[in-house]
Amino acid sequence: MAYSEVLLVQPVDGLGGEGDQVKVRAGYARNFLLPRSIAVPVTKANRKQIESLKKRRAEREAQELNGAQELGQKIEKVPLAFAVKTGEGGKMFGAITSNDLHEKLVEAGIEIEKKLIHLHTPVKALGKHTVKVKLHADVSVELSFDIVSENLIVEEVAPEESK
Repeated sequence: MAYSEVLLVQPVDGLGGEGDQVKVRAGYARNFLLPRSIAVPVTKANRKQIESLKKRRAEREAQELNGAQELGQKIEKVPLAFAVKTGEGGKMFGAITSNDLHEKLVEAGIEIEKKLIHLHTPVKALGKHTVKVKLHADVSVELSFDIVSENLIVEEVAPEESK
């Protein structure tokens, strides 16, 4: 198979960041990367661009890291509570999902993508819970939330035997 060396002008998932010199299949470079101006062929003139691209990439990554750290501090300070309907013995109707957590965060004024909230299974129990929110490759925070009952929980009492 034929390969081509290209210089990435923009980051490409699974391939590399801007300023990276990568070796890809010739058809991928010719039909996808080059027509969309995502990459340029490696020549002596283009190699001079590498330094400026790497500098711009480092600045962008530092800015993203700082933004993620600030957002992480905001998220840790936000108290979340869910009031849910319960049945006998405090058993919940339904569950709390990552979609519910995302909606509460948006209501609190924190805009993040729903896919960043890593809740593996929906929560179906009352009490205090935590979930991991991965904001950046180097920044992940624990989001804690409470689930409380809307109505009074009444425990079933076994009837006493009459004598």
